[in-house]
Parts: sequence; C-alpha cells; structure tokens
Amino acid sequence: MCSPIFGAIRPWLRRLPRERFPTLDELNALVEPAMTTGGGQPLRFVRPLPAQRAFHSQYEVRIFRTGEVPTREANWHDLFNALAWLAFPTTKAAINSRHYQLMRQAVRERGDTRGPRGTARDVLTLFDEGGMIVISTDKELLDLLQDFRWKELFCTRRSQVVQRMEFFVFGHALYEKALEPCSGVTAKSLLLGVRERFLSADLRTRLDGIDGRAALWFLRPEALVSTRALSPLPVLGVPGWAKNDDPAFYDDEQVFRRGYQSPA
Repeated sequence: MCSPIFGAIRPWLRRLPRERFPTLDELNALVEPAMTTGGGQPLRFVRPLPAQRAFHSQYEVRIFRTGEVPTREANWHDLFNALAWLAFPTTKAAINSRHYQLMRQAVRERGDTRGPRGTARDVLTLFDEGGMIVISTDKELLDLLQDFRWKELFCTRRSQVVQRMEFFVFGHALYEKALEPCSGVTAKSLLLGVRERFLSADLRTRLDGIDGRAALWFLRPEALVSTRALSPLPVLGVPGWAKNDDPAFYDDEQVFRRGYQSPA
C-alpha cells in the first residue's frame, strides 16, 4: 500500500501491523476520544451481530445509537471502512446521521425501511463507498474536472494539477479496489476550493479541514437531491497514481468519458 492512492489513511496504516490484519483492539486503540458517530456516541469497532430486520439492529441505526461500527476481522472492506472513520470522522458521522434520519422518515411514512432507498440515501452510499474529495486553489481546474475535459486537465494543465490540486480517497470500496487497480475504477468526487496556504499545511491539518467541510456539505439538503452533485473521476487518471505520463493514456473513452455537466 505504498501508492499515493492510500495517502489519506497512511498515518493510521503506519501504526498498524504490516504483516497481518489488525485486531479490533488495535483498531480501537487508534480512536481518539472526540470521535463519535452520528448520534454522538463514542466510536468503536466491534464484531458484527447476526443479521436482523429489527430497526434498532440495522447497520446505520446501530452505529448511530450505540457508536458500534460492525467490523469483520481479516476483511479488507471493513478494515478500510474503519480507517476511513479514523481519517474522516466528522464526515462519516454526518453521513451516518443523514442515513438514520432518512431511515426514521421511511419508518414514519411506510412503516419500515424495506423498498427503494431513494436518491438521498443513494448519494450517501455512493460517496461512502466510492467517494473522493478533490481540493484546488484554482477553480478553473475544478471546472475542467466537472466538465469531463480530461486531456485538458491531466495533460495540457498537468503541472498545474500537481501544484494546485490534491486528491483524497474517502470511500472504503475504492481503497479495496486500489489493492488490484484497474483502469475503469471511477470515484464520485466532492470538489472543494481552498486557499493557497491550505495546500502547504501538514497532512493532518488538511484532513481535518476537508473533513469538516465535507461533513457540512452532506448536511445540506441540496447535497442529496441528485447523484450528479458528485463528479465522476477515473481514479487512475490522477497524475502519479498510475503510469499515466503519456497523453495516450487518456484516449480510452470507455474510461475517460464525455458526460453530463454536474451542478455547481
């Protein structure tokens, strides 16, 4: 996991065993006292319980009400979910809170949470599993990404991307896919403008800053109206995240697609 794709979670990876999966105790030792789930309960990673239909036993509800994040041991997907909680605790808590609120609403309206989740929960799940946070001091670069102008962004303005943009993987499924990356892996990205001095801050300061801003975004009603609020980004197109120096790398329109204009 030396790839820059894992940069956001590397501070916690370094504190875990390298030769084996960590235990739940080792993961919980990394949890800071201020880290809570959407319901304000202290965060902790626990073994999953047998699946149940009761409302209080459902995944997001349990996390919200008890602080317990079901985590399978020796499982990459759940390990990366735990690491995402450690790196982005405020955003993860905000997503958990929104899921819980929407599930409570479904119970009031339909009597249970079965049936279609709806667009709002789809947006939350897409980002939770496959999200990325992209920051830049240059709005034009963010606009190029949003408008699917891949060659102009990653080839013509490549040096500016390296200097003025930064990419943070959020979604735990993206981390799992990055273990054996393929060209078609695409993130759903939240784009944030920042000031120049922010890019020169230390990693923890940058993570804390984008974590707070992303959390505020997902608490806004307009954030969940459409999945198009998140911009598609082929992960291996990011400079340095693959052998992508040759402009021909970006010729594959099955990966670097022309697409819709995402809302601002």
